[in-house]
Amino acid sequence: MNAPFRTPEGGRVDRGATLEFTFGGESFTGHPGDTLASALLAAGRHSIATSVKLGRPRGVAAAWAEDPSGLVQIEEPFPEPMLLASTVELHDGLVAHGLPGQGRLAEVADSARYDAMHAHVDVLVVGSGPAGLAAALTAARGGARVALVDEQAEAGGSLLGTADVLDGVPALEWVADAVAELTAHPDVLHLQRTTAFGLYDDGFVLALERRTDHLGAAAPRHVARQRVWRIRAARIVVAAGAHERPVVFADNDRPGIMLAGGARTFLRRYGVLAGSRAVVFTTNDSAYAAAVDLADAGVDIAAVVEARPQAPAHWAAACAQRGIPVRSGSVVTGTDGTERVTAAHVAPFADGRPGPAERMDCDLLLVSGGWNPAVHLFSQARGRLRFDEGLGAFLPAEELDGVTVAGAAAGRLDLAGCLADGRRAGAAALAGLSLAVPEEPALPSTDAAPAGLAPMTLWRVPDGADGSTSFVDLQRDATVADLARAAGAGLRSMEHVKRFTTIGTAHDQGKTSGVLASGITAELLGVPIQATGTTTFRPPYTPVAFAALAGRDRGRLFDPERTTAVHDWHVAEGAVFEDVGQWKRPRYYPQPGEDMEAAVLRECAATRGGVGILDGSTLGKIDVQGPDAGAFLDLLYTNLMSSLKVGSVRYGVMCGVDGMVIDDGTVLRLADERFLVLTTTGGAAKILDWMEEWLQTEWPHLRVRLASVTEQWSTFPVVGPRSRDVIGAVFGDVDVSNEAFPFMTWRDTSLGGVPVRLARISFSGELAYEVYVNSWYGRAVWERLVEAGRPYGITPYGTETMHVLRAEKGYPIIGQDTDGTVTPHDLGMAWAVSKKKKDFVGKRSFSRPANQDPLRKQLVGLLPVDRETVLPEGSQIVEHTPDGQLPPPPVPMLGHVTSSYRSAELGRPFALALVKGGRDRIGQTVSVPVGGALVPVEITGSVLVDPEGARRDG
Repeated sequence: MNAPFRTPEGGRVDRGATLEFTFGGESFTGHPGDTLASALLAAGRHSIATSVKLGRPRGVAAAWAEDPSGLVQIEEPFPEPMLLASTVELHDGLVAHGLPGQGRLAEVADSARYDAMHAHVDVLVVGSGPAGLAAALTAARGGARVALVDEQAEAGGSLLGTADVLDGVPALEWVADAVAELTAHPDVLHLQRTTAFGLYDDGFVLALERRTDHLGAAAPRHVARQRVWRIRAARIVVAAGAHERPVVFADNDRPGIMLAGGARTFLRRYGVLAGSRAVVFTTNDSAYAAAVDLADAGVDIAAVVEARPQAPAHWAAACAQRGIPVRSGSVVTGTDGTERVTAAHVAPFADGRPGPAERMDCDLLLVSGGWNPAVHLFSQARGRLRFDEGLGAFLPAEELDGVTVAGAAAGRLDLAGCLADGRRAGAAALAGLSLAVPEEPALPSTDAAPAGLAPMTLWRVPDGADGSTSFVDLQRDATVADLARAAGAGLRSMEHVKRFTTIGTAHDQGKTSGVLASGITAELLGVPIQATGTTTFRPPYTPVAFAALAGRDRGRLFDPERTTAVHDWHVAEGAVFEDVGQWKRPRYYPQPGEDMEAAVLRECAATRGGVGILDGSTLGKIDVQGPDAGAFLDLLYTNLMSSLKVGSVRYGVMCGVDGMVIDDGTVLRLADERFLVLTTTGGAAKILDWMEEWLQTEWPHLRVRLASVTEQWSTFPVVGPRSRDVIGAVFGDVDVSNEAFPFMTWRDTSLGGVPVRLARISFSGELAYEVYVNSWYGRAVWERLVEAGRPYGITPYGTETMHVLRAEKGYPIIGQDTDGTVTPHDLGMAWAVSKKKKDFVGKRSFSRPANQDPLRKQLVGLLPVDRETVLPEGSQIVEHTPDGQLPPPPVPMLGHVTSSYRSAELGRPFALALVKGGRDRIGQTVSVPVGGALVPVEITGSVLVDPEGARRDG
């Protein structure tokens, strides 16, 4: 399709190249530099979407992120909902369609890459318009490290849509020179297509850089599509410009109704005429420039409808020269049209009321109700705002430490004022950094601004009806009638009004509707707008994709995946994995035809009857060194560690300050001043943090150093009655007899010159040895162990079998058999609580009356009477009733099942549970509700296999 509304020349698009795209199933063309909105307008397409509640046609109303209505869904190359056509840069192959006010999530995964970067600078300047460029130049010339970010594709800000000149030449030439100078500074980071969307405490700013969106499918696959910048700045200059404000009147939402500055930008920047016959409705001088520019480009300006009693002399003369009628003291009261505006109703306006209206044919209605400074980032930093009567807008009301607002964002709407204010802000930033302000060349001269008139603050034109077609927020279909209902309901706070009406809650976050809503609400309540104020501006300033926020932390990278040195061997053996504390651990090794239950039963029987091997490398390992290492561990563990002899191992329990168990494990004493602490896999990071917290905040006098060595040591428990044979075959120089190498001791040896540590530790209740080796040699040692064990039928087993073996012995897993309310005594581990030590973390809590209650939940075993039912973990336990029926609610609960498995050794299912007064109930029968029936179970001791420990002790 050709572009009948593209000007023959002008604009900043590359007319030498043509881009093809599809919108709503139709084919269109555009040029590099276009947005989707400008290309559609060039083709004469105004109606592109429908509204969310009423289904009314909606079109492009502005040229950038303040557009409240031009919502589209991108289908190719990267599906993404709820984007503004005015901010989507055109590229070849783009496929999109309009939206009924809301989008839909993509049905395919986003294949693009996203990442994040950090930057630390002295001065961050937000906005590369005239004020922002002036501020950045001053800061850079003063020797500061500067970051300049701007959301547009190129620098220039408002100058991209005007015909302004500086020093007698087009202002964009000055922009090009400024950018070149900044580029030459080695300490300047200049980011276009980058939106600063959140300003937080201590100079922290989040910004989104759209790196390849404009390239579409041609973007390099290795380059991140979008990048989140985390910028920390000592000083921030907010030069974000201002948003033109509409005026509310009846049927003000039709396609073809546009902000006057937006139409001028489409002409000047994109070479696009937004219509052929226009009416311009204004309350201030700025819209006249749009009327004049469009008239000079060939648009028939039917009239400038001036709400003020008279028009500014300069602009009235410019309009007369072009034959443009000016209707002073008049307003637009309504419009006609369906898919596009076809007429404006123009009426005289006096004493706040319109008179009889005249119908004026047009296909474009331009509106300008003044300008709202973009104070969003300032407000996010908790800056207070004040209403400026002369400007008819909210401005910063105070200076914030480290934050300066400059240019149009501070209410300076003339070019000369923006340049001067930008330089002032740059100098203020340098002064705040104790850097000298440099001698700078004179600011470029601007054409003398024509004498103008003060703007009129006009929020709405009364429609003589209920205001149900006078739209305040086009995104939400929210009208003056909605505001009237809110006021009638007694709402006075704009925060409440916002939530009652939903005004300002959609994608533009109230850029065009927020201040309008405040002004209209103030009128309805009969109070000044200062009394209503505005709603709170919150991040993000513009919508940010979840994919960009996630960055690389998605899919397999959402949570770090840690693998052991033997991972590839496990994969080759067909292991089924589970995630444990970010580690990929083999859960079981199924053989053909086996499900998990069958595989685990086989692994358990093989280990208890012969020998099994487990990859236990994921266990947390903390190296504790220093003269006070023993005393330090005594304070953290419930039992004594300082009395442990070098070469020996001791089991220990750690409690929180409330006396509840937080972790357990074994401790090896490696030397007089060195211990190796073993923790649970999931508790490794938590326990290291716990140790560091006590060491640094409570006991800094202790001479102790801590280091995680989890990844450095591969650990392989070799378990079962034939484990001694396997270890003896591999490590021939070690006397593995029970007399020479007793339970809970360790020995150092080597294998092929590689140091290896062996420890007699058992988490299964069987004779067992743990083999420790540098992870670089982990797989080689594992394979030697497996090969040596083949004559004895060595069987690799996973975490599920490990759980069964330890549960049969009553060994708890912290976090599964405990829930943060369990003491060592509840676990039957009073033997692990020292009576000799004066103090340790949690000791005082053991004496609390609640901890002495005989009805505390205690760890016990459960045996289903039917010998068949595997009790679901988490099941509640209730009293046994002869009739097998639950008593009426509320049913008293005795406890719950913590671990439950089918046992090859016992030939039946069993479970561990926490039961009130459990140890006194051993031998009793209770019930567990399973699948609508009550299953009788016998309470037993927690140790169900080899309670004497004969197997373990070898």
